[in-house]
Amino acid sequence: MSKTRIYYPETTAQQRYQLFKIWEQTGDINLACNKARVSRSTFYYWKERFDKGGYAAIAKPKSNAPKNPRRTPPDIVERIKSIKQKNPEWGKERIAKEVARVDPKGRTVGATTVFRILKRVQQQNDS
Repeated sequence: MSKTRIYYPETTAQQRYQLFKIWEQTGDINLACNKARVSRSTFYYWKERFDKGGYAAIAKPKSNAPKNPRRTPPDIVERIKSIKQKNPEWGKERIAKEVARVDPKGRTVGATTVFRILKRVQQQNDS
């Protein structure tokens, strides 16, 4: 007979606090996990952080994800604007190729991105 697994959603700070409070009082991992509605693997995942920093370490996990990873760098946006001002007849493909050609870091930008940036600039100028 296979063992049924219980899947829990992402834990909240309140659940983690309750989990370690009960565990410290009773020493019973199973009881603490059941009361806090988390799995044992979740307990051990957070235990390492709890051992290092106590309740402060489990309060709110710090995200290491990049902030706005897909945002076009401001210097590229300025370059697109200046190219369009100097060459108003150029289209999005030509501007994208020119940005890639002159960028010192070798960064590229897609034609669709150029279009979106130019559209945003035009909307800002209209308002």
